[in-house]
Amino acid sequence: MRSMILSDTAEQREAALERIRPFISDDFYQMYLANPDSLVNIRLLDPPLHEFLPEIHDEANIKDIAEKLNVDVQKVKDRINQLLQANPMMGFRGVRLCVAYPEIYAMLARAIIQAAIKAGKELGHEVEPEIMIPLAGELKEYMWAKNVVVKAVEEEMAKAGVKLHYHVGTMIEIPRGALRAGDLAKEAEFFSFGTNDLTQLTMGFSRDDAGQFLPYYYDRKIYEFDPFQTIDIEGVGELVKIAVERGRATRPELLVGVCGETGGDPASIMFYDAVGLDYVSCSPFRVPLARLAAAQANILNSKKK
Repeated sequence: MRSMILSDTAEQREAALERIRPFISDDFYQMYLANPDSLVNIRLLDPPLHEFLPEIHDEANIKDIAEKLNVDVQKVKDRINQLLQANPMMGFRGVRLCVAYPEIYAMLARAIIQAAIKAGKELGHEVEPEIMIPLAGELKEYMWAKNVVVKAVEEEMAKAGVKLHYHVGTMIEIPRGALRAGDLAKEAEFFSFGTNDLTQLTMGFSRDDAGQFLPYYYDRKIYEFDPFQTIDIEGVGELVKIAVERGRATRPELLVGVCGETGGDPASIMFYDAVGLDYVSCSPFRVPLARLAAAQANILNSKKK
């Protein structure tokens, strides 16, 4: 990955990514085997690239990378400085990586299909991949990435002589994506709400820094709960509701889910069921509680209807 980041041309990046692909494809293959009867939704690369490199003051690690990749130490430092962002969670990440470097998402799409084909043979039935493009807020942006993904998928299937059913959708993480959900649903087959980022961007809270001031808000009863743990129904929840309504007005069969810490919170699950979400996903340790809460929400909301 570091070799790819330090590459100067698309050809060099593709060569580096090709070295990664077998390892990633094997990870996806193991995921499919671990979930033989379930759809597996794989989100494409979301974090900013600087997270794969050391910090600029980490001289020892920088020198080690330079030696292993046979490049100058200064080149590594220059690339670290180039990737430095004032606010990386609102910067160069998610679908924006694909706009700049489409070869990254093309490699991931090929790895997913290779894994699905191999797993299908092992399991004795067709694997149906779901491929999620993160952080999209504009249809043209989403379409750029979707075209990259579909081209790689179709080429890989043609090469293998296999035709799989697959789905491409997006993660709704920014308010514009929620508001333009009707447009996105023209091409996205499913939505997954990334509530961690959607909460950050809607409320203007940095998830990493909110702990410094939210306790004062709790003490003064301005907010009575952590919005990263329990959804803010009046703000973030309203965007979720709008996106579901607008998305399904365009595509009635749109599959809609949520991922993030609120996906394991009983109060949030009650809301998600009420607005028509199909599923929640959450951290592994919260799965048992989420299953119980989902069953209770389904019963209670059915009675209300």
